[in-house]
Amino acid sequence: MVIRTDAGLYVPEADLYIDPLRPVHRAVVTHGHADHARRGSEHYLAAASGVGILRKRLGDEARIEAIAFGERRRLGGATLSLHPAGHILGSAQVRIEVGGEVWLVTGDYKRTPDASAEPFESLRCHTLISECTFGLPVYRWPEPDGVFREIERWWVENAAEGRTTLLCGYSLGKAQRLLAGLLPFMEGGGAPGTILVHGAVDELLPAYRAEGIAFPPTERVSVETAREHRGAALVVAPPSAAGTAWVRKLGPVSVGFASGWMRIRGRRRRRSGDRGFVLSDHVDWDGLMATIDESGAERVGLTHGQTGTAMRYLTEERGLDTFAIATREGDA
Repeated sequence: MVIRTDAGLYVPEADLYIDPLRPVHRAVVTHGHADHARRGSEHYLAAASGVGILRKRLGDEARIEAIAFGERRRLGGATLSLHPAGHILGSAQVRIEVGGEVWLVTGDYKRTPDASAEPFESLRCHTLISECTFGLPVYRWPEPDGVFREIERWWVENAAEGRTTLLCGYSLGKAQRLLAGLLPFMEGGGAPGTILVHGAVDELLPAYRAEGIAFPPTERVSVETAREHRGAALVVAPPSAAGTAWVRKLGPVSVGFASGWMRIRGRRRRRSGDRGFVLSDHVDWDGLMATIDESGAERVGLTHGQTGTAMRYLTEERGLDTFAIATREGDA
C-alpha cells in the first residue's frame, strides 16, 4: 500500500507521495520542517493548522490544500485522513485505508504534552511506519514541567550574576515549545528579565499566534534590545547561532541547548554549552513501544535513527514482523 521510490514514499492507490524527496505531482506533507516540506511539487495536501508554517517554507505560489484533522478524503482507490502527531503545530500522521486494510505513517511525532502543538492521537492500523529517531532504550524523556523549572532556575541564576541567558533550540517547533512552556513563569512574575528571540524564531511566531498558540511577550534581538536587556534577558535562538559573532551583542552569556540529544552528556560537551536540557520533539523509547502496542499493528516499519536495535527487540521479544524503510536521502 505504501512503497519506497526514488522520490520517497508513494501510495499507488491514491497516486501521491508522502513527504517526497523531490518535486512530484501530488504530495502529502506531514509538517513544515525542511526535511519534510520541499518546494516544487504541483499540489500539496496538509493539515489546516500547519498551512501558515508551510507558506513560509514553500512560498506563496505553492498550491496547498488544507485538510482538517480527521477529515476523510477519497483519492483514487484509497481513503486518506490526517491525524495529530504532536511533533510541532500542524504535524500530522497519515492514515491510508484500502479495502478495509489500514496503513499508518506517523511522520515525526511525540506523545508528551506541548502547549504549542496539538496532542498526539493514538490510532489502530494493520501496518505502522514509525519514526525511530531515538530508538534506543537509553532515550527516555523526563517530565517537561521539571525541565522547564530547570530552565527557569538557570535563568534566575544567570541574571543574578549579570549574564544573559542564551537558550538554543530549533527555530521551528522547539523554539515555540520553549516560549509556550515559559508562559506560566512569565505570568507568575518570577522572571528576572525580558525574553528576546532570534530573527529566525521571530518570523515563525505569527503563524503560531494565528492558530491561537499563546506565548509570553517577546522582542526581536537587535543591537538596541540586546544592549537594553543585557545581563537579564533570556534569548531563544537556533543552535546555529551559538558560537557566532551574532552572540557578541548579547554581552556575557551562559549557553544552553534544549534537545533530546542532551540525554547523552558527550553530545552536550561537543556543543560547548554550559547547560543541556533534555527536551525532545520526537518520541522516546517508551513512547515508541507504547505507540506500537496501541496501534495493534501486525507489521511495523521503522525509519530514521536507531532502527536496528528497535527492530531486533520487536522481532525477538514481541514476535512482530518488522522492516526498515528509508524515507530521507542518506537513510540506511
